[in-house]
Amino acid sequence: MEAASVLSSPSTSSFSLSHMLLSSKTSKPHVRFIFNSLSKCTSAARLLFSSHHSVGRFSLLRPSALTFEETVEQSTDTFSVQPKIDKSGRFCSPRAARELALMTIYAACLEGSDPVRLFEKRLNIRREPGYEFDKEWLLKYNHMSFGGPPVKTETVEEADELLKTDENDSEIDAEVLSAPPKLVYSKLILRFTRKLLVAVEEKWDSHVLVINNVAPDNWKNEPAGRILELSILHLAMTEISVIGTRHQIVINEAVDLAKRFCDGAAPRIINGCLRTFVKDLEIAKDAQVNQSVLT
Repeated sequence: MEAASVLSSPSTSSFSLSHMLLSSKTSKPHVRFIFNSLSKCTSAARLLFSSHHSVGRFSLLRPSALTFEETVEQSTDTFSVQPKIDKSGRFCSPRAARELALMTIYAACLEGSDPVRLFEKRLNIRREPGYEFDKEWLLKYNHMSFGGPPVKTETVEEADELLKTDENDSEIDAEVLSAPPKLVYSKLILRFTRKLLVAVEEKWDSHVLVINNVAPDNWKNEPAGRILELSILHLAMTEISVIGTRHQIVINEAVDLAKRFCDGAAPRIINGCLRTFVKDLEIAKDAQVNQSVLT
């Protein structure tokens, strides 16, 4: 397996799932069960990781009555005031769409699959007879649960209590992230997620070139251990350049995703990469405007 292939088109790369999950230096435990804990759904793991090497091009979806940008703009830049659950009892926040898109891109990179087709297959996963999803999990799920430095405790009891809390949080994450998407996400969020994935696939090759220019050398030299970070960059660059969400919002969201799903300096590096990307976009636009004036 060539490490550099992780930076190439997901449709032309093929990776061993077990190898990638064990070799990734940045994956947190709750990232792994996103793709491994799907036992409640019939053939879920097989569907999520089935490899398809023929990738068709998809046109962007027509905007719905309420666009993704309007959903973001109607909330403030502070995520906490954005309603998390809609009247149907499903996630309805832009953060949920970005998380779902990121999970799908990550899985597609692991197996060299088409992310849009992979997403649609997961939507159509058949549930096992008798399976029921407790929507109370959605109320307990925290999109803003970030990692942090090691915690020191004074007593064994404190350590046990922290471990118990961490295990409980991981159980909540596992139940929510491995559940059939139609039970977890509103129809609006599912449409937004697919729109993001279609755009990511269409812009993948061009953004690979951009990432090669802005990403640090250690990421490019060992991309197999940076699949999550690179996926966040692809997702954020696409949302800025195609969807048109304000770059300040997208960068903040990308940094938060890195804090939640990655380790080390990833949030800081992703912030720098995206700011460079936005700066280059603005320079290119200014040059285009000046050229049109001259002609």
